[in-house]
Amino acid sequence: MLARMNRLMLPGAMLISILVMLNAASVAIAQPALPSVFLNILTAGTGGVFYPLGSALSNLLAAKIPGTKPSVQATKGSVENLNLMQQGKGEIAFTQGDVLAFAWAGDAEAGFKSKIDIVRGIAAIYPSYIQIVAMKESRIKTFTDLKGKRLSVGAQRSGNELTTRLFFKAAGMTYKDLGKVAYLPFEESVDLMKNRQLDATVVTAGLGTPALREIANSFAVSLVEIPPGIVSNAGAPYTKTFVPKGTYRGQDADVQTAGLANYIVARADLPDDLVYNMTKAIFDSTAVLVAAHAAAAEIRLEHALDGMPVPLHPGAAKYYKEKGLIK
Repeated sequence: MLARMNRLMLPGAMLISILVMLNAASVAIAQPALPSVFLNILTAGTGGVFYPLGSALSNLLAAKIPGTKPSVQATKGSVENLNLMQQGKGEIAFTQGDVLAFAWAGDAEAGFKSKIDIVRGIAAIYPSYIQIVAMKESRIKTFTDLKGKRLSVGAQRSGNELTTRLFFKAAGMTYKDLGKVAYLPFEESVDLMKNRQLDATVVTAGLGTPALREIANSFAVSLVEIPPGIVSNAGAPYTKTFVPKGTYRGQDADVQTAGLANYIVARADLPDDLVYNMTKAIFDSTAVLVAAHAAAAEIRLEHALDGMPVPLHPGAAKYYKEKGLIK
């Protein structure tokens, strides 16, 4: 009987090793890994600037903030982005400044059935320019020359289309003055211009927009002037500016137009530490964003709060206090 018990006993060293492993396993079970934080980044069509910058931001956050799982969603642009955010379908969004102000006010005409109150500011980024590109053969030189022409005004319910509509009003015009109205994103608008089915398209985006570069590199096109008087009629937040000569192939002179700020925003319920780290990552690594699109070269810390039309997220505010932008 004693011999049988001895055969069942384990050597001391082996017994200790087994106990250590069991203890380690129990600790692992008791302390599961923290869940990943999924961040859906809402942008716009792939032929603009928001989308490539959103993709770069996704990669940046994944590299800089452990545990985050960012993804990028192509959308119809600013209006849809902010409505999706209110519905809980996005955590971060790119948006035009005018649309952001309309969303905060709950402007129904701009596409918001009620106030978008979940949104909080992270940063002002680069400015957008209202760029009207026309086939040179259409002889459209200034805004009022659009009368009777075939124009794409932007995707329906997009920030681009909203801005276009406001500038028609500022010029004392409506879409009824056009020969044809198309509600299309940038890439599809350019495709129809190539096929001679449209005379022009309106693109509110950063300079060097891919879709516009594409058509300018292949066809004879002109940038259409928006005179300073029309910009003044449109009022804030639009400013008088110009598209510098040489921005697109064949553009041999500056062209007067209007500009406005763009912003990155976040849901109010994102953790403060997370948004602090996101804000820090953006301004610590602007070179990553510039590599995605040259428009990001205008992202500067000293302008991060310019014209912000919504309250700052507390996480972003903490970062700006550290940098001395907020006392």
